[in-house]
Amino acid sequence: MNDDLHQAAVAVLEACRARGLMVATAESCTGGLVAAALTEIAGSSDVVDRGFVTYSNAAKQKMLGVPAATLAAYGAVSRETAEAMARGALGEAAADLTVAITGVAGPGGGTPDKPVGLVHFAAASRAGALIHAEMRYGDIGRDKVRHRSVLQALAMLKELATRS
Repeated sequence: MNDDLHQAAVAVLEACRARGLMVATAESCTGGLVAAALTEIAGSSDVVDRGFVTYSNAAKQKMLGVPAATLAAYGAVSRETAEAMARGALGEAAADLTVAITGVAGPGGGTPDKPVGLVHFAAASRAGALIHAEMRYGDIGRDKVRHRSVLQALAMLKELATRS
């Protein structure tokens, strides 16, 4: 694991441990990389409850309860879907904090409205907090979009952990 990912994951684990918080992830374009970054660190089982990899719309609906109407109205890559994924993960996991990621990592799949490099994030807490971020990384390559997305997701988890 890259040093920056390792440091970010350790920071999340330490912040959650200090407050007795459990985490779940709901990932689309990152395909489980956030959960992998966290669980790469020995002893992470006291913080990480589970990860959902919901690449397809059907998986988002079945595993996280994302409404079909949300996907139809806004698409998989949207603030609304990311927020529904984060809330859905809270409902399905024994976690205090969740983070959701959905985007267009590339190299294909982009449209004028939703170009390659567009990623939506949402992080939610059982205490009621919900934060969103939209990043437009550009067409910088699939690996870089996913790497930066993992860093963003970890930063959002840390933010919620430190304010909970």
